[in-house]
Amino acid sequence: MFNRVLVANRGEIAVRVIRALHELGVEAVAVYSTADRDALHVRMADYAVHIGPPQAADSYLRIPSVVAAATTTGSEAIHPGYGFLAENPAFVEACVENDLVFVGPPADVMATMGDKISAKRAMRAADVPIVPGTEGSTTISEARAAAEEIGFPVLLKATAGGGGKGMRLVRAADDLEDAFGTAANEADAAFGDPTMYIEKALVPARHVEIQVICDHHGNVLTLGERECSIQRRHQKLIEESPSAALTRETREAMEAAAERACRAVGYRNAGTFEFLLGPDGSFYFIELNARLQVEHPVTELCTGIDLVREQLRVAAGDELSVTGRAPRRGHAIEVRLNAEDPEHDFRPSPGLVSRFEPAQGPGVRVDTFIQSGTVIPPFYDSLIAKLVVWDADRAAAIARAERALGETAVDGVPTTRELALEVLRSDAFRSGEYSTSTLEALRSVAA
Repeated sequence: MFNRVLVANRGEIAVRVIRALHELGVEAVAVYSTADRDALHVRMADYAVHIGPPQAADSYLRIPSVVAAATTTGSEAIHPGYGFLAENPAFVEACVENDLVFVGPPADVMATMGDKISAKRAMRAADVPIVPGTEGSTTISEARAAAEEIGFPVLLKATAGGGGKGMRLVRAADDLEDAFGTAANEADAAFGDPTMYIEKALVPARHVEIQVICDHHGNVLTLGERECSIQRRHQKLIEESPSAALTRETREAMEAAAERACRAVGYRNAGTFEFLLGPDGSFYFIELNARLQVEHPVTELCTGIDLVREQLRVAAGDELSVTGRAPRRGHAIEVRLNAEDPEHDFRPSPGLVSRFEPAQGPGVRVDTFIQSGTVIPPFYDSLIAKLVVWDADRAAAIARAERALGETAVDGVPTTRELALEVLRSDAFRSGEYSTSTLEALRSVAA
């Protein structure tokens, strides 16, 4: 195991990783921008290095600054968390060039799976189902021809995209050209790449993902699924495991597909294969997140496996402690608490948290970086806390999540707490028969 590891992130994930390092007896190095000088992850770390001004482009995204912080502190490895540089192959290469172990997959695998087009080709070769659509950069005329062939509705997607940027649902041929131009412009602004491709839109669809972790000895572990269909603008708000939509046979088929994919591309460390699940139970690969996921605690509570510890053990060269299919029990639900105002189009709401009292009690876990008196800066993601619950079955887990959310107090800034309660209490969620359009439908009824 390593002696000292730098955590190249901030917020709740930096706190999460630092705790895992300390439990393993490993020293933690934090990096921070000027805006995070007094942040919890800085105070928890054994060492902390200032890497720049508040803007992420000048601090957390500056590869030379992060690598220099690791080398000057004598760190042996870097854990990227998620976001920022977590899926940047150039960062992985910079770590290797400076004799630093990157806690994640190799750069070449990350590059292949980070490009949606090459990822689809790799999955097709591994006999993993792919959503019908085009491959490579697609012109408007090619998109029109493809849409006529596969049928509306279709999804326009940026080849370099993520987080819902450069994505448009098109329901009719007359709307295709305008949507194509708008999505391409958005993709160009967000990623510096306006190229688009097109896929068949499954409506209604569910978003189900399979967690994996692979070691350097050819072992693969799949850890079941997470249902992530409660979304707004393709951003997840509530996740649960197991999914109410999966039969035992479909679950095994999805895990087997993920295992084949891992072996085919030579995957290493933790990752998540995301699938769309159609109304008929068919599933299709959409992307691989080559990193730890925000919603990883759901899997940890159901399997009893600490994914961050396993990431570090794998990066240090150890074999997986469990292989094949991870044992799992009970039901877990995660609610993301964002500093956003749902009544004003989910506008980010930075500011002073005058009071924060997280829920407690049996089966409740809260991952956060905020305390009473924390100032949420305007420069970063709006996620401030994750409330995760576990119980013996789904009904009990929903009741526990509702109780815990009711006990949680966040004063000073608008949050998504009340919206999450609304979802948990809805007939659609309680029945388990929901889809990626459920939140939008609930909001339109409330309006």
